[in-house]
Amino acid sequence: MAYSGRYKVKNPDKYKGNPTQVIFRSLWERQVFRWCDENPSVLQWSSEEIIIPYRCNTDRKRHRYFPDVYIKTKDKEYLIEIKPKKETKPPKTRKKTKRYLNEVMTYIKNTSKWEAAEEYCADRGIIFQIWTEETLKGMGIKLLT
Repeated sequence: MAYSGRYKVKNPDKYKGNPTQVIFRSLWERQVFRWCDENPSVLQWSSEEIIIPYRCNTDRKRHRYFPDVYIKTKDKEYLIEIKPKKETKPPKTRKKTKRYLNEVMTYIKNTSKWEAAEEYCADRGIIFQIWTEETLKGMGIKLLT
C-alpha cells in the first residue's frame, strides 16, 4: 500500500514554493522531506515544483514530469527522483503477462522522464539523481516501510 499525505514544513523560509501544499507520495519521500527540512546544509528545497516537458517513448505524446525533490546547497543544486532500486532497471524478461507488460511500459515511461530531466539539468547546471533505498540508507535516512 502506498502512503501519502501532507508534509508540515518546519522551516518554511527554506521551502521554495508554497510550504502549506507539500504532498508526500511515499514514506521514503516523507523521510527525504524531513531530511531536507532539518539539514543545515540544505539552503532551499521543494517538492514537485519544477515541471519538465518530455515526450514519452510509449505513446510519442508530450507529457509533464514533476521530479520529486529540488535541493539547493551552498555549492550545488540537485533534482532528485526517489524510486525503489528495482524500478530503476528494466524488468526481467519472463512470460508476457499483463503485469510484465505493465512493468515494461512503466520502465519506458520512467526512462523517458529521466532522459528529459538529464537534459533539463545539464542546461541549467543542476545535478539529476535517482535516489533508491541504498542511497537513502547511505545518507543515514531511516526508511519506514
